[in-house]
Amino acid sequence: MTSEQLAWKIRRHGIEMTHLSGGSHIGAILSVADIMGMLYTEVLKVDSNNPEWDDRDRFILSKGHAGASVYAALAENRFFEVEELKTHYQNGSRLSGHVSHHLPGVDFSTGSLGHGLSAAAGMAYAAKKDGKNHKVYVVLGDGECDEGSVWEAALFANHFRLNNLVVIVDHNHMQSMDFQENTLEIEDFGSKWKAFGWNVIEINGNNHQELREAFQKVEEYAKDDSHKPTVIIANTIKGCGVSFMQNDILWHYRFPHEGWEYDMSVNELHQSKPEGVEDVYTPNGIENPVLPTEQDDIGNDHTFSYTWETDYPEKMRRVEAKSGTGEREHQL
Repeated sequence: MTSEQLAWKIRRHGIEMTHLSGGSHIGAILSVADIMGMLYTEVLKVDSNNPEWDDRDRFILSKGHAGASVYAALAENRFFEVEELKTHYQNGSRLSGHVSHHLPGVDFSTGSLGHGLSAAAGMAYAAKKDGKNHKVYVVLGDGECDEGSVWEAALFANHFRLNNLVVIVDHNHMQSMDFQENTLEIEDFGSKWKAFGWNVIEINGNNHQELREAFQKVEEYAKDDSHKPTVIIANTIKGCGVSFMQNDILWHYRFPHEGWEYDMSVNELHQSKPEGVEDVYTPNGIENPVLPTEQDDIGNDHTFSYTWETDYPEKMRRVEAKSGTGEREHQL
C-alpha cells in the first residue's frame, strides 16, 4: 500500500467513523491523514504480528482527539480488523474518542494536550540509556504548542541530545474556536524550535513527496555529530480533502450528518480516490446525493472572531431581567 492510498483510506474511514458515532474532530483527522499515511507505510518500524516487539519504533499521537486517524492506520496495517472501526465512540468499544493504549499498536493514551512530547522524550531517553536503536515519533497539534510542558520537553530533548526523537507538528493553523493567529500567536514557529536546539524542517504536510524528503533528512540528521532532536513543521489544511470542511473551524467539533454533509463528503473523496483503493462502505460513491440548499450552513465563517457578538452580555441581562428568574434562556 502506498502512502497516498493509506491517507485516502484514513480520510474515508474518518468520515464513516465520525458519521456513525456522532463524534467530533473530523477536521483534525483530515489534516493529519497524509502524515499518518506516510508514517505507517514508509517510516515506522512496527510489526502487526508482534505489536510489543521490543525493537519497534514508538509512536505517540499527542493530538489525541484525531485518534480515528491512528485507528484507521492500524486497522489497515492489520493490527486489528477494519470492521471494528465501525464501533468508534460506542459504549464498550476499544476505540474511544481519544487515543487508547488498550489497542494493539498504541503505545500511549492521549487526549490531554501537551503531554505527548514529554512522554515521547522519556521514551527516547530510556532508549538511549538502554542502548536501543529504535526511534520515537510524536505528532503534535500546533494549538497544543501553547502548552508550557511542550517547551519543557523540548529543552529536555536537546539537553540530552535525543537524536532518536522526531516531532511532527500538524500545523493546520487553527485551534479551539478560530485561526491560531487570532487565538494565541505562535510565530515565528520554526525559529522557536531552533532556539530550543532542534533541527527544523518546514514543509507542506499534505504533500507526500515533501513528507518523504523530510523523513529522509531525519535519517541524515540522526548521523550528525550534534545529536539534535528534529521537528518537522508540517503546514497542513484543516479539513483537507473535503472542500466545504477546509479551513472551517466548525468541523473541529461537528461530524458529517445524514444528508448533504455525509453525501458530499463521500463523493468528494471519491473524486480523489487513488487507483487500487476500495471503499468498503460505499464502493461506487453515493448515487443521487443530497445537495445543500440556500438554507444550509455551508461556506460560512464560523470563527470566534467573526461570530462573537460584543453586545451578548447586555442581551443576556435584558432576558434575565424580563424572565425575573436570573436564569439563562436556552434559545439564545
